[in-house]
Parts: sequence; C-alpha cells; structure tokens
Amino acid sequence: MAKRLLLARHCETGPDYYGRFVGSSDIGLGPAAPEQAERLAAIIAAYQPAITFCSPLRRAQLTAEIVSNDTPLGEILTDPDLREVDFGRWEGLTFAEIAKVDAELVKRWAIWSPEFAFPDGEVTADFLKRVRAAGDKLAAREEDTVLAIAHGGVVRALICHLLRLPARNYLLFDIKPARLTVIDYFPEGGVLSGLNL
Repeated sequence: MAKRLLLARHCETGPDYYGRFVGSSDIGLGPAAPEQAERLAAIIAAYQPAITFCSPLRRAQLTAEIVSNDTPLGEILTDPDLREVDFGRWEGLTFAEIAKVDAELVKRWAIWSPEFAFPDGEVTADFLKRVRAAGDKLAAREEDTVLAIAHGGVVRALICHLLRLPARNYLLFDIKPARLTVIDYFPEGGVLSGLNL
C-alpha cells in the first residue's frame, strides 16, 4: 500500500497581510484561524496521521497547536526545511509595490530561473533544495501516514518534487490557507489524490 503524505497550509494570517508577500516574516494568525483550524482538523482526522512535521514559523506552529486540540497528530516535530521562502526586501509588500520599486527584478523573476535571488533574500535554488530535502524526509518515514504543516510556496514545491514535475510548475497549484493536499506516495513517485480539501 502507498504511503500517504498530507500537506497542510497554515490558517490565514489576517487582513493586514492579504495580498502581501509574507515569507520568512514570523507573524501570527488572523481572527478566522480558530474556525479554519477546526474545519482542517476534521479533514485531517479522517486520515489519522501517525506523525506531524511543522515549519518553525509561528503561523504554522499555531495552526498545528490549534488543530491538535481537536485531532491527534502524533508526535509534532519542527523541521526548519519547511519554512517559507525568504522574500528579502519584498517581505510585507504587495505585488504593485514591488513592481514599482523593482520592475527589472520582477521581469527576471517572471522568466523563472533557479538562480533567481529575491533582493536581500533567498535564492530560488536554495529554497527548492531544502524543500526537496524535507520532502525526501517525509517520504522516507516508516509511518503509513505523515502530515506536514507548512506554507503555500512550500506545499507547491513539495507537490512538484513528490510528483516528479519540473519545479517551475509550482505556481500552477493554488494552495489555499487551512486546506489539505493529499499525495499517495510510491517508490516510483507520487499520485495527487486530493487538493485544497
């Protein structure tokens, strides 16, 4: 039987951050989080994860904490490789604000290259390398069902890695807050069996 990998995005961060680039900024959750986490907990409960890995960023840790109040998540371990990309000086800005001050960089980013570096932030290749390492750790676990609670960009990159898709396809997946992605994982690769549950 396939190993089942559950990939959850944290709950919403609140209206002050809607439409803004929030990567490495360590912010909390918004007012809708308790209700969202309760819904997410009910969905996760059906899969009965044996162990959970969580990003060290507060919004993911708080989501794990709230979800675990309603649903057993097994042991919860923090994995720094699951943290969101560091957008550098783009952190906290809207796309319009970024395009206004860094138009040339935005054009370079749109071309998509692993060598692209966010200004004063992370290189895309470095982000992908650590997310792949996290994905490999999840897939190598002995437990039948493994949960990861992370971020939109991380879940997108994990989907591509586990399904053996080119990394540049990660933007094709619209990962909603407090939603679950399910991948049935075989030695030959993964099968996407649920998206934004």
